[in-house]
Amino acid sequence: QVQLVESGGGLVQPGGSLRLSCTASGISFSIYVMGWYRQAPGKQRELVATITAGGTTNYADSVQGRFTISRDNAKKTVYLQMNSLKPEDTAVYYCNARMRTIEYWGQGTQVTVSS
Repeated sequence: QVQLVESGGGLVQPGGSLRLSCTASGISFSIYVMGWYRQAPGKQRELVATITAGGTTNYADSVQGRFTISRDNAKKTVYLQMNSLKPEDTAVYYCNARMRTIEYWGQGTQVTVSS
């Protein structure tokens, strides 16, 4: 059974930082493209960042320079370091694992940026 379990969300003030983690089980983690997506209330789910099996990263323009995605294949975990958080970063953040046409999602973790 495949599971992606996110953690690390919470409430943070503007300008603050959070680190999200997503630990996978039931898949050959190292060969999957891992990604973080987010969905704010009333909006569509959008890409935040991805990292390939080889470590190539890709970011949405809105988070470039503030967020960093990384992976630890030995721990089957992908991270999202979020710095300089803004209120518009408030959303449910989802972990994604993708290989060709196979795709899995985590259950999501809430990130709220508010003073």
